[in-house]
Amino acid sequence: MDSLAALADPTRRRMVELLAQRERTTNELAGEFDISTPAISQHLGVLREAGLVTTRVAGQRRIHSLEASGLDELDAWLERTRRFWSHRLDALERELRADDERRSKP
Repeated sequence: MDSLAALADPTRRRMVELLAQRERTTNELAGEFDISTPAISQHLGVLREAGLVTTRVAGQRRIHSLEASGLDELDAWLERTRRFWSHRLDALERELRADDERRSKP
């Protein structure tokens, strides 16, 4: 799951949050972090490979934007995980209630 691996890094998560607000240039993104511009470019490369960010060239600038469809894989995984835990927690709740009822009977 490339998107989950890409978002494991807090710098890349923050980049995605910033790009969710609006598209930004590499320099604008670099201004938000205490790391070098080449490091920003490397992080953007990981996000691009994961399908989370697109980049277009405008003269000398690189303008990056969030690719919302890149989050679909992550959303599908989260939904499966939610369903799994929801069923398990519902079963646990039923068992605990049944146990309480058994204990409350004389």
